[in-house]
Amino acid sequence: MTGTHPQNRRLGYARVSTYGQTLDAQLEQLRGAACAKIYRENVTGAHNDRRELLKMLKGLAAGDVVTVTRIDRLARSTFDLFAIVKQIVDAKAQFRSLAVPWADTGTSTGRLMIAVLRGLADVERDLIRTLTAEGRSRAHERGQRMGRPPKLTAAQQVEARRRRAQGATLAELARSYHVGKSTISRLTKCDH
Repeated sequence: MTGTHPQNRRLGYARVSTYGQTLDAQLEQLRGAACAKIYRENVTGAHNDRRELLKMLKGLAAGDVVTVTRIDRLARSTFDLFAIVKQIVDAKAQFRSLAVPWADTGTSTGRLMIAVLRGLADVERDLIRTLTAEGRSRAHERGQRMGRPPKLTAAQQVEARRRRAQGATLAELARSYHVGKSTISRLTKCDH
């Protein structure tokens, strides 16, 4: 045994995503799978602040086995699942799902499925990128402005430019319009 981690630790990860759900069924299954340590979370999959998952991933050692009851307890998308499983495999640990026998990186079938998952994650990422670009293009064609709305109305912008040209300082203008000096500075730089 090397390092501070016992070899082949069995780690469980349990998560519920809806208010009112409990972890009881998952905990029972993970204990039945001989998980010595179980990381527990009560957050939605879309929520990025999954402290217990991050703590588990950070503490992984070679030979550890990460177990979940179902794949959807771990990730919210194919891309997310692949990224998390890749982190586990990169730590020389294994991943397995109790409900999905092929999702076991300790088997040749599991390793094959992870390779397929990588391809699906790439397709998903490309699809999202394409759909986002198409949406932006359609919005641009309709004349919709992208990004945050301007802090000043068109009339305020014209007035601020006029006052600046007449010698008003950035600080004066910023105070009068209740914006930062950088907003006025960007506005008046557009004139040059």
